[in-house]
Amino acid sequence: MASVSTYLNFSGKTEEAFQFYKSVFGGDFEGPISRFRDIPPSPDMPLIPENILEQVMHVCLPIIGGHKLMGTDAPEEMGFHLAIGNNIFLNLQPDTRAETLSLFKALSEGGVVQQELQDMFWGAYYGSCIDRYGIQWMFNCDEKKQ
Repeated sequence: MASVSTYLNFSGKTEEAFQFYKSVFGGDFEGPISRFRDIPPSPDMPLIPENILEQVMHVCLPIIGGHKLMGTDAPEEMGFHLAIGNNIFLNLQPDTRAETLSLFKALSEGGVVQQELQDMFWGAYYGSCIDRYGIQWMFNCDEKKQ
């Protein structure tokens, strides 16, 4: 089922922040905390610096009303330049690739494509953009390519 979640970026403090949010909202993380060391090696990707291997690549905490709070560390070593204002994304999880592509095209028109839609190692059809008003959007669709 399609859903929307909030995705937060931190500078090395994701695990600490999410432990705090867990203490506030209760519940458990959805799945294990993924770390940068969990990214499979790829010839298209540079080596991940050793000092960030244990940082959080992804964490998800269901909070209230079915909403999910997700997060990641955004290390400078991987090209992130974190500042208040660019540390939050609206994460859309449409049901189909067609809907994902349609939303991606509409929201990125007049804005900036950060990452073109593509199949990712975690199994999603993924992309990101900044709309013409400066809002950051992530797209994660689980429908498999036919």
